[in-house]
Amino acid sequence: MPHFPFDAVLFDLDGVLTSTTPLHAACWKEAFDEVLPEPFDVERDYLTHVDGKPRLDGVRDMLLARGIDPDPELVQRIAERKQALVARTLQDEGVSAFPGSVRWVRQLRGDGVHTAVVSASANARAVLRSARIADLFDVTIDGSDVSRLGLRGKPAPDGFLAAAISLSVLPARAVVVEDALAGVAAGRSGDFGLVIGVARGTSATALRDAGADIVVDDLQELVR
Repeated sequence: MPHFPFDAVLFDLDGVLTSTTPLHAACWKEAFDEVLPEPFDVERDYLTHVDGKPRLDGVRDMLLARGIDPDPELVQRIAERKQALVARTLQDEGVSAFPGSVRWVRQLRGDGVHTAVVSASANARAVLRSARIADLFDVTIDGSDVSRLGLRGKPAPDGFLAAAISLSVLPARAVVVEDALAGVAAGRSGDFGLVIGVARGTSATALRDAGADIVVDDLQELVR
């Protein structure tokens, strides 16, 4: 992209900027395996039912997929257990950012393009600090903000729209970057100017079918 015709880029976090997808998948498995009669399948269940969604929504969808009544108390218990596992793992092991993603973000900022993070995770700010990239983003909208502001989670576009408003940028002048089908669908339904899919855990075909305009294996491909 020799000339970048947009004013802002809004990034998902897990799987786009940082390599926390395996961390989240493993924590979901440990939390769900304590209550599910059949083990949680990291590859199939994570991508289909919980990836990119607010934590409580992911728990409900997973339980429903297994034919289990999503009793609010059970949903809350699983969600809190998963959160505790993530917090412990972040403290013990930390997290790293994808080098290609960091290079592209730095290039965008050098060109005067605004950048933001939009994540369903309540741990987003802690992850950004752990990866030492928090200073590369003008705005962060995380799972706590979604709850506090009464926003709908992905695949609704509310989080991305809130980030665009915070940056005083029209959706048509902003780009959404996502690796999850729910996030790509959110970018498309919000009428953003461009939706970029990152094919790490999800196939390029599935991302395009969900609404991605461009699909890359790594954001390094977009660096000049």
